[in-house]
Amino acid sequence: MKTIETVVNVTPERQIIVQLPPDIPAGEYQVVIVLNESVKSDQLVVKNQAKRFEYSDYPVGLVADNFTFRREDLYDR
Repeated sequence: MKTIETVVNVTPERQIIVQLPPDIPAGEYQVVIVLNESVKSDQLVVKNQAKRFEYSDYPVGLVADNFTFRREDLYDR
């Protein structure tokens, strides 16, 4: 089972077109479609993108986009 999350446009004919990733082979599949309320493009949240968390007057977030907490980075090994 594979989960694919995307945003689609429903045509006036009540159809949607979805481009699947290349690792999905051709064939017959059972598909479940869950429709949430329509969203505006400025409301979309891009996953894997660092977001800032505002707490009071102190901005909290990543120090830098390339900053990691890997053991190799922390202990110089």
